[in-house]
Amino acid sequence: MSIIDTLSDGWVVTQRNLIKIKRVPEVLVFVLLSPIMFVLLFAFVFGGAIDPPGSVNYKEWLICGIFAQTVVFGATFSGAALAEDMTKGIIDRFRSLPMSRSAVLIGRTGSDVVYNVISLVIMALTGLLVGWRIRGGVLDAILAALLLLVFAYAISWIMAFVGLLVPSVDVINNASFMVIMPLTFVSNAFVPTESFSGVLRTLVVWNPVSTLTQAARELFGNTGGVDAPGDWPMQHPELYTCLWIVGILLVFVPLSVRQYRLTSSKG
Repeated sequence: MSIIDTLSDGWVVTQRNLIKIKRVPEVLVFVLLSPIMFVLLFAFVFGGAIDPPGSVNYKEWLICGIFAQTVVFGATFSGAALAEDMTKGIIDRFRSLPMSRSAVLIGRTGSDVVYNVISLVIMALTGLLVGWRIRGGVLDAILAALLLLVFAYAISWIMAFVGLLVPSVDVINNASFMVIMPLTFVSNAFVPTESFSGVLRTLVVWNPVSTLTQAARELFGNTGGVDAPGDWPMQHPELYTCLWIVGILLVFVPLSVRQYRLTSSKG
């Protein structure tokens, strides 16, 4: 099949996944309430205990970290949904249709992007209500949102691969939580980089979630006028994050497609 046919099939699968919002409204409730909960929790519970660098207040400094955490967690839908489809035999039904093998994965990861767009909009509105402001230009703000979404899209392919390896919704949910939770908390998403020391600080500054957060803060203008730490990833957060995105896609897109074919062939 041509690339156009593959993308067309992928869009059909994306629509199929999005229709699930109407049939299972709990999915939309999670997408809407989860970012609101994190914004309010960290802004009002921890806001008085953490002092961000520079002149920015914690609520404004925090939002970009919440953005990064939420889109990364939103990328786990792909793995859980694929595991569920495998359990219910839906993957076997897809295999019997005259469609591209990669279309199922393209559609599944594409629907994650839609979920994350909704989450970003809800978080931005909630952030504006609690005191967050966009201090940079409109173009920079758009670039920040795109970087967040593209990074999450790359993570979706990792989760898709894991979901095909572990055909159980419970297992993929637990596995993704065990990996993503420390990845987001051992970062500068919620506390300044200066709060860490030694090996832990090294992990933080080279953590792609940290550079994603730093890039978003710089593009949204939420750094408080303080320069980034002198480490190379933090000095070039956009470039470093993009390198991770490219690397993840180059590795996990072909791996996921190959695993999908191997998994399907068992039917």
